[in-house]
Amino acid sequence: MAPPRPLRPGLLRAASPVVFLLVLLALCGAAGCSRDDASRASAAGPEGEFETLELRYQGNNGTVSPIELAEDLGYLAPIRLSFIGSTVSGPQSVQAVVTGDTDFGGAFNGAIIKLIAAKAPIIAVAGYYGVDEQRQSGFYVLNDSPLRAARDLLDRSISMNTLGAHSEFMVKEFLSRNQITLEEARRITLLVVPPVNGEQLLREKQVDVASLGDIYRDRALERGGIRSLFSDYELYGKFTAGSYVMKTSFIKENPKTVRRFVEATAKAIEWARSTPRETVVARFISLIKKRGRNEEDAAIKFWRSYGVAGKGGLIAERDFQIWIDWMVKSGELKPGEIALSRLYTNEFNPYANEPAVKP
Repeated sequence: MAPPRPLRPGLLRAASPVVFLLVLLALCGAAGCSRDDASRASAAGPEGEFETLELRYQGNNGTVSPIELAEDLGYLAPIRLSFIGSTVSGPQSVQAVVTGDTDFGGAFNGAIIKLIAAKAPIIAVAGYYGVDEQRQSGFYVLNDSPLRAARDLLDRSISMNTLGAHSEFMVKEFLSRNQITLEEARRITLLVVPPVNGEQLLREKQVDVASLGDIYRDRALERGGIRSLFSDYELYGKFTAGSYVMKTSFIKENPKTVRRFVEATAKAIEWARSTPRETVVARFISLIKKRGRNEEDAAIKFWRSYGVAGKGGLIAERDFQIWIDWMVKSGELKPGEIALSRLYTNEFNPYANEPAVKP
């Protein structure tokens, strides 16, 4: 397999999907590039209960997200999901929401903050993935690698699924905690690699470090020969890392549909949390086979948790505040530049009156 084409070296200078979307937002503001929602045929639910019975989205090959599980369990009915294609990154998923190609997307909360600060007309409505003892992302090297500490990463390469999102934030935090300066950090090359290929590139020594998360991490660990430098769980403990987002205009025009979407997501998260792992995995494998996208189900067998901290995907202040604080510290945001109320809402979540994070 040929090595991926390196991006421009430098932790803080590399181009990213987030930067691309910021440019897109500026162009949209000037030219109005969003799809005309009125031109999209919508079907009312029983006796007008729902504003639309179809929600367009992008998925991830070989995985099952909470809302996909919710539809399979019947929680979303009579609303249906309409798969329009695959994505490998949160910023790309949100880009499709902003342009009106999809009705919802999902991304790392830090990326959501950046986009909303850049005037993206979106808001988070439910957490859908996170970090806990069972589900975490780590940065791995081969057992015989000389890399042991943060300073060893200088002049090395690290693969991750996208820039400007979860994995890059974790690298920045790890370096910061180990007194690596911004100037030194620019010597590290970040490479965008699809999650399914990260382990292969690491074993072929085409990258020095690979970010491996969730089912891909567990599959790689089972094969052996790799060790962890650090993980997001070691850095931050248990937290909800990413959220589903929708355009604010879509929410205003389709409140009943949005409520069903969030309720279904919440129920699916709790079903997965309370159901034996073997039963959940069997359901995932069955769903992957039924939807007929020519996907492999090998990795899904390693699923252990969605990692969502809040009950039913409830979003807590900490899920966004820790990234706001980071961006203020790094100069990406000004103090008080963006209010938490602009970033997320628990309005539609049936568990909204319960604590967002378990003690």
